[in-house]
Amino acid sequence: MRVALIHYWLVTWRGGEQVLRAIADLFPGADLFTHVADPELVREKFPGHALRTTFINRLPAARRWYQRYIGLMPLALEQLDLRGYELVISSEAGPAKGVITDPDAVHLCYCHSPMRYAWDMYHSYLEGTSWLTRAAMVPTIHYLRLWDQASAARVDRFAANSAFVARRIRRIYRRDAEVIHPPVRAGDFGFSTAPGEFFLSVGQLAPYKRIDLLVEAFNRSGERLVVIGEGALLEPLRRIAKPNVQLLGRQPFAVIREHYIRCRALVFPAIEDFGLVPLEAMASGRPVIAYARGGALETVVDGRTGILFAEQSIEGLSAALLRFSAIEHSFDPELIRAHARQFSPQRFAEQFGDFTRRALAER
Repeated sequence: MRVALIHYWLVTWRGGEQVLRAIADLFPGADLFTHVADPELVREKFPGHALRTTFINRLPAARRWYQRYIGLMPLALEQLDLRGYELVISSEAGPAKGVITDPDAVHLCYCHSPMRYAWDMYHSYLEGTSWLTRAAMVPTIHYLRLWDQASAARVDRFAANSAFVARRIRRIYRRDAEVIHPPVRAGDFGFSTAPGEFFLSVGQLAPYKRIDLLVEAFNRSGERLVVIGEGALLEPLRRIAKPNVQLLGRQPFAVIREHYIRCRALVFPAIEDFGLVPLEAMASGRPVIAYARGGALETVVDGRTGILFAEQSIEGLSAALLRFSAIEHSFDPELIRAHARQFSPQRFAEQFGDFTRRALAER
């Protein structure tokens, strides 16, 4: 059976790409399609998979400015020739599911999120942009929403990475989705029962991640915070951070792994669709302090593997830090690590494999 895997872009290594690799492991002979790709990344992470890109990859500075070509991506997807592929699996968070398949092909979509910049985070993305950017973005996103909803009809079955995303798929696409949580490779992370030294944040420094709340809260508390990640907010946050807050920028996996082991807790103030970072910290035996919305509600058990706080504000986070300090001694690293191991690659393979077999049987 010929299998095609469609992903929005392959220029960074984040949660969506890790899930794509888990799917690719199930289909060793599958061909990989994407808008823009870093060939070195593909060779390292997807050996043995033939790569094809859309015409977006040939546009000027595509690997750097690919998001500026978002309005062309629906057209680019529809130019992909998928004749002869019996199974098509799209990995959706940017334009990926809108491919045109053979009439008898089965098209499955693993949805990390309906496009955030087109739907729930549209106004957040508009904030702070220039008038010229807004003038281009508003009509482009309007068209993209129409296409996004229409292209949902091209999918035979949806899977969602969380119940949170499944609800959004139902609201936006009017389709049901089966929840299959992403895998975390717990064995890749270290483990220590020694007392932690600092609080930790790991992830992209984008506005919706609310790292600004962390910096302000720790500026007030005086507790030590280490932030790992890159993005547009890195330099502005460095300018306001006090000496107890250290922003390291982008770091290799070995450094991130070491910081997971040494931290007191991971602090996670964003609304995430799922969020692999909390599970990576828990795989290292460390508790998580998370905002009680989104995917964190499906991974963090309040009082056992971390703390959930209800108000996404400096005050809400500060109160959570005080609560954590009062019960920090009660967290069991072994129990936390065992919880993370429930989200194993083996479980993901079984669930996604069963999801695929059922869809093919109904063809």
